[in-house]
Amino acid sequence: MNKVYPSAEAALAGIVKDGQLLAVGGFGLCGIPEALIEALKDSGAKNLTAISNNAGVDGFGLGKLLETRQIKKMISSYVGENKEFERQYLAGELELEFTPQGTLAEKLRAGGAGVPAFFTKTGVGTIVAEGKETRQFDGETYVMERALVPDVALVKAHKADKSGNLVFRRTARNFNPACAMAGKLTVVEVEELVETGEIDPDDVHLPGIYVHRIVVNAHPEKRIEKRTITEAKGA
Repeated sequence: MNKVYPSAEAALAGIVKDGQLLAVGGFGLCGIPEALIEALKDSGAKNLTAISNNAGVDGFGLGKLLETRQIKKMISSYVGENKEFERQYLAGELELEFTPQGTLAEKLRAGGAGVPAFFTKTGVGTIVAEGKETRQFDGETYVMERALVPDVALVKAHKADKSGNLVFRRTARNFNPACAMAGKLTVVEVEELVETGEIDPDDVHLPGIYVHRIVVNAHPEKRIEKRTITEAKGA
């Protein structure tokens, strides 16, 4: 089965639809599937619910989909870098399911592992727990959280072989593997594609069983979210 597609547009063809639940990998602007996000914007799919650690920044990452009003709801843990997100949310134009970061990661991991729900202490006694089942374990209160199983997961990896075995680089390994495991259909954007067998099995971070489609973007922009510099002494 050929998993390699010639473009991001081709990789999303036939699987992206209005009203879907999507997971998008990345941490800040690190390890986001830039080409797939652009192709998703160009697809015109709307009324999307996006699961992502954050909402990108204005004009980049998921910020592009916010500008075109293709996202109706975000399931996120941090949204502080996007003014358009803030404007839409405060105006009642965008739904938000605020989720503690560790809980969000576990909701995706559980979805990929086939675990429908789990209990956690995080959020107990706050608005995060409102309307959710709670239970006592060893004298402590826990809140039940449902797993997330997105219709489509858009993921960024550094390298893949043609069977879809993946290698991630550094911070890009945070949410991308969990998104890839959780998705009913997982599309991966990679910088380097090699033949099956060229990646040492000990170096594989995620096996190809989770990957359905692959597209190569050899030269992503990799924009820096916040550039911080220190002037040399005496400058």
